[in-house]
Amino acid sequence: IDETNNRIDETNQRIDNLKDFLLARIDETNNRIDETNQRIDNLKDFLLARIDETNQRIDNLKDFLLARIDETNQRIDNLKDFLLARIDETNSRIARLYEVIVRREEHEKLERRITKLEEEVASLKAKIPV
Repeated sequence: IDETNNRIDETNQRIDNLKDFLLARIDETNNRIDETNQRIDNLKDFLLARIDETNQRIDNLKDFLLARIDETNQRIDNLKDFLLARIDETNSRIARLYEVIVRREEHEKLERRITKLEEEVASLKAKIPV
């Protein structure tokens, strides 16, 4: 009986040692899980901060790009107004040139008529005795 009791005590001691070992391993595992969870939380916080920073940069870039687009549109409008004014000026010059050309043609017709009349007058003078 003593021997059985010794073996039981020995087995109980081994069970207690195994329990202590397993509890230590469980505590170690729980600590590692807690550390991993903390690292995940830190990484989440870091990534959220980076996402917020990136969103802010995107918003700033969007505002900058919208301002540049507005500036470019204004420059295009100014260029359009300038070019339309130049086109209007060119059209006026073309109209004036057309008027000059028409007057020149009329002048040439008038010169031919005067030349013809001068020739007729000279012909008539030649027929009149002096």
